[in-house]
This record gives sequence, structure tokens and C-alpha cells, in this order.
Amino acid sequence: MLAGVFEKVGNLNLQEKEIPVLKSDLDVKIKVEAASICGTDIHILADPPGHPATPGIVQGHEYVGKVVEIGKGVSNVSIGDRVIVDPTTTCGTCYYCQVGRQNLCKNASTIGIFLDGGWASYSVIPSKNIYKISKKIAPETAVLAEPLSCVINGSEKVNVQPGDSVVIIGAGPMGQLFTQVLKAAGAAKIICVDFSDYRLKYSKLSGATHIVNPQSQDVEKVVKELTEVGADVVIDCVGSLFNQCMNLVCHGGQILLVGMNEHALPKIKQYDLARNEVTVKGTFIQNNDFPKVVKILESNLLNLDDLITHKIPLSKIHEGIETMRKGEAIKIIVYPG
Repeated sequence: MLAGVFEKVGNLNLQEKEIPVLKSDLDVKIKVEAASICGTDIHILADPPGHPATPGIVQGHEYVGKVVEIGKGVSNVSIGDRVIVDPTTTCGTCYYCQVGRQNLCKNASTIGIFLDGGWASYSVIPSKNIYKISKKIAPETAVLAEPLSCVINGSEKVNVQPGDSVVIIGAGPMGQLFTQVLKAAGAAKIICVDFSDYRLKYSKLSGATHIVNPQSQDVEKVVKELTEVGADVVIDCVGSLFNQCMNLVCHGGQILLVGMNEHALPKIKQYDLARNEVTVKGTFIQNNDFPKVVKILESNLLNLDDLITHKIPLSKIHEGIETMRKGEAIKIIVYPG
């Protein structure tokens, strides 16, 4: 089968690989229907890399497929079921797993980053990492389950209330999903900020009430004009703009840090956090949110179809990666074939 293999820093190679086999009675084999390119994939393939990965693995951690084989101990799915994939494997025994914070597992790994993932026709993964989803949901929509699970986890931390004002910095896929979820939660004003007019156009489709391009507008001035005192919640989907968030949030407001960039070192004035009673929360992947995501996807609560801007076969994965690097796509769907 053709597979997209992360070979070394900055290098993804398309190569033929053997179809994987079950290694455990609790494994399942799925035929991948659709996968996608995530911003993390772009960071992995950067030079220097913005995210680590294991050389030699099949990349791709956002994917959906049909179960074609199950181990003798598998009971949660049957052959023929359509399933979405939680790419995070956890140990179940460390302190964080035992207190219900599996997303912080000390022994976690990630399918498609450190273990073979979904940029291939077939994938073998632990049965505990898959969830059934209706076959009525298009695979192109179901593939958004993983990023949506991360957004649900973050959204619950800030608990946006009807009437709240929100600033979302970064209008990529995560910013778009936050916009849609918080719109559904009742946010009255959603101000999306990005340097790309292309992405901001999609923010309007996702439900943003206002869009701001810092190249032509003063973000802080616009936010203060619209909210008078600053936003109730500011979300950084970029991963390097904590200091700017501080200028946009109201006293007593919340900042949610979503994007991750270990090279970013913004200066923060701790005095302002204390004096203005600003609550800062980090959010990392998801924590038992996939069952909720299945319900959201099956209810058609969100308008996810508009976020799918490109569809390509796996053979053109390099073109898709370059399109993402240029910021000329929101979500690219990849078909392994």
C-alpha cells in the first residue's frame, strides 16, 4: 500500500509498505476512508521542526475509516463499523490517568506522530482508541473529530456564556472550530484576528461577528471599540501571542492558550495578571471528549462542510502540504485510496 512516511527532518516520503497486521487481541484494522493535514503535520515537516516525530512512521493523526478486522478481545466495535480515531495512546496507570487527566499521561504517545497513523490505506490501532460514528456522516466531516475534540476540551475550560465577547487569534482550522462552537454556545461578539484575508473570509462563514487583519487595522483599538473594556475571553490559537492577549482581555476575563510553539518566549508582566484578575488556562488535546464529539457530528450542529477547502489523493500529499504552508487552505482532505 502507498503510505506517507516521515523519514527525517523536513522530509516526507511516499513509499510502498506492507499492509499492517494485528499485533494484539485488542487491536483493530481499519481501511482508511479519509485523512487530513493538520497544522502539527506542517510543524513536524518544518526545518527546524516545530514538533517532534519518530522517523520511519506513517504520518497522519486525523482520520476515519471502516473496521475490516478485529482482535479476539475486541468488544466495542464490529467489522463494518465506521470509526473515528483518538490518536493519543495512554498507559492508564500513571498518576494523571488515575485521576482522570489522561491527556496529561506521563507515558502517552501519538498515532500518526510517534506511531504509524492514517496517511495509508490501512491502519492497525488499539480498539480503545476508536469510536463508532454513523455512516450517514460523510467521512470528510468525520475526519474533523480529532481537532473538534481538542476544541471542546478548551471550550469547557472557559465556559463561554450567552452574551459573552470573545477574541480568537488565528483563523486556521482550530480558530474556525472555536468560532463555530462558541457561536453555538451563545457568544454575542466573536472577533477573529488573522493576517490572512483568505482565512478571515471563512471566519465569517463560521459565525464571526467581526474580523480583523492586523496589517490594516489596530486590533486592540477595534476590540476596545466593540467591547468597551476588552473581551471576556481571548483565545490564542497561534501559540506565541500571550502578551497580545493581555492587551485584549477585560479585567476579570479569561485567556485560553491553545496553539503551541516551544520557540516562542513572549514577555509577560505578572503584575498585570494579578492586578487585573486575569485567569489564564492552557489546554492540551482532549480528555474523554470523543463521545461528545460523536453526538455533535451526528446532530449536524456545526457547519463543517465549509471548512473543507481541498480534496486530494495521497499521491498528491506534497502539494497539499505546500498549500497548507502558504496558508491557502483551511482543511485538506486526503484519500489514501
